[in-house]
Amino acid sequence: MAFAGRMRSTLPLASKLVSSESLATASRSNPQKALLSPIFTDSEISRNFSTATEKKEVKVKVPLALFGGCGNYASALYVAAVKTNALDKVESELNDIVEATKQSPVFSQFTKDPSVPAKTRVGAIDDICIQAKFSDVTKNFLVTVAANGRLRYIDSIAKKFEELTMAHRGEVRAIVTTVIPIPPEEEKELKAALQDIIGHGKKVILEQKIDTSILGGLVVEFDRKVFDMSIKTRARQMERFLREPINIGNL
Repeated sequence: MAFAGRMRSTLPLASKLVSSESLATASRSNPQKALLSPIFTDSEISRNFSTATEKKEVKVKVPLALFGGCGNYASALYVAAVKTNALDKVESELNDIVEATKQSPVFSQFTKDPSVPAKTRVGAIDDICIQAKFSDVTKNFLVTVAANGRLRYIDSIAKKFEELTMAHRGEVRAIVTTVIPIPPEEEKELKAALQDIIGHGKKVILEQKIDTSILGGLVVEFDRKVFDMSIKTRARQMERFLREPINIGNL
């Protein structure tokens, strides 16, 4: 809540910067240039936001191999956060920024508008981070992301970063989809069953999801595996079976 208050106090500044500078430079700027030609390479990203607090070179192994631009940013942030022993804090701060984009339409539009000049983006993000008292790693990372025109992908970057932090802690998220909420006792039994499957070297984080379209039963997703035990899927399987032609010669 304290962060939300600080965000609200800073958003008028961001809004003012956007409205003034973007209009003044729109005619001479290329909105797509920042997206197609990032200012820094991935190796430079890590150096830019990790060297502020880095005292000596520490080799950090990323627990998961992530691909794509968002994966590269998340991996670089993970390395910088681990080197400075600030993984939990950086994760919390990154989630605060993502939550702010969901709560404030003005801030959300600011992060997604490619026509906003890089100087404006960087200045606004820097001010927001200072007001929110973010760590140097988070602030330098967000400033780099803003300078490279990647703020619009901050939600995807945060999700990739969460995958890394969960792997770091030995956690596995299991998403269970049902028609109605699972009773606490059944949830406990399901979690224990999943724990046996996944292994006791990892911790199961159970997440419930409601979807009435599956009609009944449940769908379990974890570690890139899907166990579909829904009535909807069973009904489709039965329908395909009934539609198959019968070979009388085999009777």
